[in-house]
Amino acid sequence: MNAKDRYMYWMEKLADTDPLWGELAGIGGREDEIEDRFYQELAFGTAGLRGKVGAGTNRMNALVVGRATKGLADYIRSFGPEAMDRGVIIAHDPRHFSHEFSLLAAGILAGNGIRAYIFPDLRPTPELAFLIRKLGTVSGVNITASHNPREYNGYKVYWEDGCQVSSKVADGIYESISRLDYFDDFGQISVEEGQGKDLIRVLGEKEDRDYLDRIESLAIHGGDEIDLSIPLVYTPLNGAGSVPFARMLEDRGFTNWHFVEEQRYPDPDFTTVGYPNPEAPAAFAMSEELGRKVGAELLMATDPDSDRFAIEILSDQGEYIPLNGNQTGYILVNYVLEGHLTAGTLPKKGAMVRSIVTSSLSSIIAESYGVRMFEALTGFKNICGRIPFLHENGYTYLFGYEESVGYAACEDIRDKDGISAGMLVAEAAAYYRKQGKTLWQVLQEIYEKYGYFNEDEPNLILQGIEGARRIGRMMDALRSDPITEAAGYRVAKTIDYKDGWEDIPASNVMRYELENGSWFAIRPSGTEPKIKFYFYAVADSAEKAEKINREVKEAVLERLEKVE
Repeated sequence: MNAKDRYMYWMEKLADTDPLWGELAGIGGREDEIEDRFYQELAFGTAGLRGKVGAGTNRMNALVVGRATKGLADYIRSFGPEAMDRGVIIAHDPRHFSHEFSLLAAGILAGNGIRAYIFPDLRPTPELAFLIRKLGTVSGVNITASHNPREYNGYKVYWEDGCQVSSKVADGIYESISRLDYFDDFGQISVEEGQGKDLIRVLGEKEDRDYLDRIESLAIHGGDEIDLSIPLVYTPLNGAGSVPFARMLEDRGFTNWHFVEEQRYPDPDFTTVGYPNPEAPAAFAMSEELGRKVGAELLMATDPDSDRFAIEILSDQGEYIPLNGNQTGYILVNYVLEGHLTAGTLPKKGAMVRSIVTSSLSSIIAESYGVRMFEALTGFKNICGRIPFLHENGYTYLFGYEESVGYAACEDIRDKDGISAGMLVAEAAAYYRKQGKTLWQVLQEIYEKYGYFNEDEPNLILQGIEGARRIGRMMDALRSDPITEAAGYRVAKTIDYKDGWEDIPASNVMRYELENGSWFAIRPSGTEPKIKFYFYAVADSAEKAEKINREVKEAVLERLEKVE
């Protein structure tokens, strides 16, 4: 069926009392809107589902969530009663319909004989990832769109290893989903009936405590080694981090930290921030205002499902400086390694993992401590997916991260975790303050020791059908007409990950290493309508590195923007 046929089919099948019917009736005759909503189904992949909330096959709604959950249920049932009894944990963020979708998923799983664990209210994504392994469930689902704008929601699926589903598992689930019609009977029962049959169980304080205890066990320094009076500001950006982050700071003994009160409680419209991505400096506007009032040395933020974490630090000139994910990563890599070395706990075969589009400065830092930095594709199913390999080869996992403000400090939490990252950054700031240093000064020391790196990560947002097609043409152009130089700097090495590279699986990524030691990479986003660029320059001064990066970026973007 084409988009118009799908639209008419939904109008025929939906009851005219259903809000989805009313929404679709309101766009009758608007061919462009019908096309956008129905030209495709939301793709189910290793990131699950993600899209704008609304009626249509290319939107997040109860029919799409119900069909996906029934497909997941059928896939789990294929593994037999033991997998069904182990069950699925379901969590959700504060977005519109997240709570409703989570109960819908629980009712469908239970109605299909699969135990479902739910929460009474929102919980962080990393807590879900931790509890999958802790409770031994076969899968996990989080209803979240992470840091996307308020119009979005998503359906993120995990497997028994605590990672987001692999390609193999995603393909199996998708095969089950594709057999279903949106208007099939998915077997949903009420939450009350599921509880009565012991097929739906509610998790709570005990599980929250288990998660926090594991995070707090990562502490490297404490007591008199750190200054617990350091002034801090934290915002959960109206998301799930509010309660666990506060409890973590209180447990660790911090005495001078402050909430951005306007962003403390759930708000699906993110009224005070708009775009709830801590990676965007604009998200720190209210934090900066509060920080100046209380004299904060460190501003911290997590996104709505609390897996992403970003900071701003106070410069020597008294200004708040937003750090990108690479820079926060430098501080964390350096602190974890320096801390273990001084504590005498640095393992003989230590290992860290970064993504292929994350700055290589962290590899240089790790190697200076005798720790090996491994690479992985973007996404923590790939970064944390390295952990079993590391164990098999005698390595001790210490840390993993990627440039998009995601950090995995605990091998029992196989996803990025803003709460544990926040604990370590706050601890690091308090540790260095005791030594008379700020995080800004520590970052400058890292550059002075290892080289001045400059990072820039622009992207082009290209919405809709034509945007997706243009992104495809851009990647085709890179392969058919290779880049041999950028801004006068010769490309010394090109890596096309399309068919895999060494032990890295296949991915639609191009990476270019320049003769001067700088490099850049290009990849389409797997979850958003954008093509992403990663530029890294290194020089013997910050000014030179910034100049090289600016010139290379301008040359590459100018070339790609010519692709129509």
